[in-house]
Amino acid sequence: MGQEFEIAGEEEIMEDTTPRSEEPKKSASKLKCPDCGCTEFKEDRVKGEVVCTRCGLVLEDNIIDEAPEWRAFDAEQRNQKARAGAPLTYTKHDMGVSTEIGMGLGELYKVSGKKRAQYYRLRKWHKRLTKSKDRNLGFALSELNRLISHMSLPKTVHEEVARLYEKAVDKGLVRGRSMESVITALIYIVARKQGTPRTLDEISEASDIEKREIGRAYRYVARELGLRILPAKAQDYLPRFSAKLQLSGEVQARARKIIQAAKLKDLLSGKGPTGVAAAALYIAAVLEGEKRTQREVADIVGVTEVTIRNRYKELVDKLGLEEEVEKRNEEA
Repeated sequence: MGQEFEIAGEEEIMEDTTPRSEEPKKSASKLKCPDCGCTEFKEDRVKGEVVCTRCGLVLEDNIIDEAPEWRAFDAEQRNQKARAGAPLTYTKHDMGVSTEIGMGLGELYKVSGKKRAQYYRLRKWHKRLTKSKDRNLGFALSELNRLISHMSLPKTVHEEVARLYEKAVDKGLVRGRSMESVITALIYIVARKQGTPRTLDEISEASDIEKREIGRAYRYVARELGLRILPAKAQDYLPRFSAKLQLSGEVQARARKIIQAAKLKDLLSGKGPTGVAAAALYIAAVLEGEKRTQREVADIVGVTEVTIRNRYKELVDKLGLEEEVEKRNEEA
C-alpha cells in the first residue's frame, strides 16, 4: 500500500459515457505495478481506486474524478448540458465575459408594471455606468468587424488588430484621432505581418478614409507601439489576385516560380510588390494558356498598365522567357 509507483504521464480525461463501476485500464507507458510489473489495471471510480489485475495491489486511492458529473450520448445533449461559455476574445470590448441587461421584451408582459419600470431603470443605469473605454471599444470593434468581413481577412488578423487597438486606447493614442483611421492603420500593419496584405487602395475603399490619413495614422501607431513592419512580398498577393482573375493553380505556381527566379537575380529591389505580382501573373497566364489582357490584370490589382508593361519587360528579358512568351502568343 505504501510502496511507490511510476507515472510516466498524465492520463487524458475523457467524457464519461460508460457505467461508473470498475473499468479496465491498460497503459504500459503510464502506470506500472511496482510488485509484479503488470501494466493492466482495474479502475473503480465509485471507490476512487486503481487496482492491479494480477496481484491486487492498490496503486492509487482517493483519486479525483475530473470528468463531468453528467452524461451525454450525442452532440445535442452535450451542447445542452455544457456550462462553459465561449473562449475569451479581444474582438469583444468585454473579452466576452461581462453581463448585460438586454431588451427582453418578449418576457416583460409576464411581470407587473412596477417591475417593468424597474427593469427599464436598471437598463438605463447599466448603460450610464459603462466606462468610456468600453464605449469606445464597443463602437470601434463593431467597425473593425465590418472591415474584416468586407476585406475577407482571417480571424487571426481580426484578433490581433483588436488586441493592438485596445493597447492603443490604453496608451492614449486614439485621443485626438478618429478611431477608424487607427483601426485601418492596424489592419494594414497586421495583415502584412501575417502574410495576407491589403493595399492602401483596398483599405481606403473599404473604410472610406483617404490614403493620406491612413498613412499618417500608420506611421504614428507603428512608432508608438514599437511595431516593425517589413516590406510586403510579391508572392503574398498571388493567391488573392489569381482568384479574382479566375486563374488556375498552375498559373499561380508558375507565377511564384517567376518571382522566386527574379528574386535570385535581384530584380525586385525598389519595385512595388503589387506591380511585380501583376506582371508575374500576366506572364504565367500566357505561358499556361490562360491569357488575360493587361487591362484586366491592372483593374484587379489596382496598378496602371504602364507599370505592368515595365515589370513585364524586365522579367521577360532578365529571365530569358521572351521566346517562350512569343511562341505562346502566336499559338493563341
